[in-house]
Amino acid sequence: MADLDPARHPLLQKPLQIFNLPAEIVDTLSIRTSTLAPAREPTPPPAEEQRESSTSFACNVCQGAAFEDVQGQREHFKSDWHRYNVKLKMSGKSAVSEEEFNSIVDELNDSLSGSASEDESDASSSASISQLMKKQSLSRPASDTDDYRPVAKTPLIWFQSSAVPITQFGIYTAVFQPSLTPPEYVEAVKEMQDAGEEGRLWTLFATAGGHFAGMVVRVKRPQAVEEEDTGKGKKKKQKPKQEEMEVIYHKTFHRYTTRRKQGGSQSLNDEAKGKAKSAGAQLRRYGEQALRDDIRALMAEWAEEIDASERIFIRASTSNKRIFWGYDGNVIEKGDPRIRTFPFPTRRPTLSELQRCLQELTRVKISHLTDEALKAMDDAYLASLPKPKVAPVQAPPPPPKPVVPKLTKEEEAERDRWRRLIDMVRKGRLEPLKAFWEREASTMGGVDAPIPEWAEDSRGLKTLLQVSCAAGQEEVTLWLLEDQHADPTVPVPTGVGETNGKEDESDDESRPTALAGNRRTAYDLAPSRGVRNIFRRLAYSQPDAWDWLGAARVPSALSPEMEAAKEGKKAVRRKALKDRLQARDKEREEVRKRQEEEDRVRLARENEEEARRRATEPALARTGPQKLGGGNVPKGDGLAGLTPEMRARIERERRARAAEARLRG
Repeated sequence: MADLDPARHPLLQKPLQIFNLPAEIVDTLSIRTSTLAPAREPTPPPAEEQRESSTSFACNVCQGAAFEDVQGQREHFKSDWHRYNVKLKMSGKSAVSEEEFNSIVDELNDSLSGSASEDESDASSSASISQLMKKQSLSRPASDTDDYRPVAKTPLIWFQSSAVPITQFGIYTAVFQPSLTPPEYVEAVKEMQDAGEEGRLWTLFATAGGHFAGMVVRVKRPQAVEEEDTGKGKKKKQKPKQEEMEVIYHKTFHRYTTRRKQGGSQSLNDEAKGKAKSAGAQLRRYGEQALRDDIRALMAEWAEEIDASERIFIRASTSNKRIFWGYDGNVIEKGDPRIRTFPFPTRRPTLSELQRCLQELTRVKISHLTDEALKAMDDAYLASLPKPKVAPVQAPPPPPKPVVPKLTKEEEAERDRWRRLIDMVRKGRLEPLKAFWEREASTMGGVDAPIPEWAEDSRGLKTLLQVSCAAGQEEVTLWLLEDQHADPTVPVPTGVGETNGKEDESDDESRPTALAGNRRTAYDLAPSRGVRNIFRRLAYSQPDAWDWLGAARVPSALSPEMEAAKEGKKAVRRKALKDRLQARDKEREEVRKRQEEEDRVRLARENEEEARRRATEPALARTGPQKLGGGNVPKGDGLAGLTPEMRARIERERRARAAEARLRG
């Protein structure tokens, strides 16, 4: 048998169904050994047990377990003692005898029985075994933590059997309970071979694009009882009979719910783009409602079979899944542990498609891979896993932002007053400024009160006089200096209020130059001569009020006589300039008249010469062929065909333009 091709093995000549596996395969079934989840090598039994097991039915996991027939061996596989030993083997521990197992149970005060009984379900037994393993911390050995590697998550779980070497059997995990451990998968497969008294029912539903298909199937019928004639009379005898699956109910129908070649249901389109008002949209909405009602009516009709079903497979979109639950009188509850989805792609919901899906779910997948090929596949999977990322070095958290204290009503009112005051000074609104100052002067601290640092409108300046001078407001500056007696000697902060050379430099030459870093005052901030003259006039009229020529940095006083003298000088300069302009215009007029007279004399002379030439010209020459406009006019002057008076006028204009060009030059 070892040299036989695995694909030609007698047990593999027919397709294998998960509910009708050969007893030889079921009895020797185990989870496939993989380098991804390393299995522990079982401790070899003593030589006596090996000899005994070779000659009788025995268990290779439990010590000293031998049986007379196959039925006893199957009952042992369902016992808690066997399940406990399987978990020990998976954890790398040695199996225990039945007496040791009973003592462990007594010590832990658990209610575990030595074998499965009819009153207790397999699920409760599995839960008890898991509880016992958890208390003993045997689910994973601490010494071998580094040997465990990730298990590949696939829709199929693979088994192997010593009855068929070099062969793997794949079954979809969707047919099992979701919380099974690897040893429990083997037990679940063995339980699938027992149909019970009622058999096993599955329900399959699929809906998409207005199509629906539903089916209730008895995937495994109960064991049939036949009567055999022994010759001495009829006698009943239990005889197992493997039968095919049976379709109990099936139904398909279709409703118009999607627009042709557009895809998507009408309800989803309404949610995304708004409710359409076309006739087609109304028909599709009606089709969705009718489809929902038909499916729910069908489920109510099949309610008894659905409740008895072991698995419920549903293929539907997220929105269509609301059809099956979440309404009054629903047959299926949301979150029912029996609900599954198809673990493979499906086509349009039809009866034939559901039958194909059922066959795909219940058919055992067969592969023939050697140990080397399996190891290569496992290594390739491990190599494809992403490498663990190195945790980036976290930058230190940024410093917390300073907490801005909340202002009181008094502080907010004060800031509002300063903001309004500085705005009126900068914009030169003198009348509102006077009214505001009469009302709020006492609360502002006087005209020389330093402007608070938080006042951004002041641009770093310290007094109202400095703000007014920097803004070039002559009337406000005069009012502050003359009426409010503002201090012009207050220094300007360094680097604040520099004009970058844009001020009017046409003032007197005695103005001091404020170098960078030197002391400056309000006078140095004035961008125009009019603002600076206000300081100079007050330096003359009020010389004792402030140290104008020293601390205030005013270069000199400006008296009325000095202003009058300056005005006289300016008047003289203006008169001289006006005289020069008039003389130039008179000269131009004389030149123009002289040119006109010369042109007139020259034109008269040319006319006389032309008349004399015509009088002396032979008559034959005058009567000969001539060009249009006359043949005696020189070529290229542009005056052909014109009368002497017109040519004289054009020539005079040319000479006048030439004379003007010479004057401009």
